Formats: sequence, structure tokens, C-alpha cells
Amino acid sequence: MRRSLLFAGLCAMLLSTSALARHCPADMKKIDEALAKNPMLSAEQMVEVKKLRAEGEELHKAGKHPESEATLAKAMKMLNIGM
Repeated sequence: MRRSLLFAGLCAMLLSTSALARHCPADMKKIDEALAKNPMLSAEQMVEVKKLRAEGEELHKAGKHPESEATLAKAMKMLNIGM
């Protein structure tokens, strides 16, 4: 009985951890792939996208994932890539 409860608790913990996983790294990868294809952006837009990409990575590293995702979403919108 005790083992069953322990097992159920561990399973619940693992499932909830994966449900809370953030997608910052995947967004950064999408941006990098789009930039590698030389998108049709003005010089100013390219600077802004790269700035947002770098800022998103810094926020991710600082553990500020919602802010990172919002910042990366702005860059993705400018690149016209799906989220």
C-alpha cells in the first residue's frame, strides 16, 4: 500500500513538471532558423529581431520565463513564424 502511494505521488510529480515546461529554447531555435534563411526585413527590423532574441535568452537564463516567452513572441511575429 505504501509503495503504491509513493509510486502514484512520483508519477503525479513527473507529469506536473512536464506540464509546466516552458518553450523558450524552442522559440529561440525557431528564431535562429528563420534568421539563417535571410528573411526579408529592413536593417532596422533585423536589429530589433536580434535584440529581442538576445533579450529573450537573457530573461530565460534569469528564470523569467513568461517575460522571455513574451519577448521571443515579438521577434517571432516580426519574422512571421508560428508560435
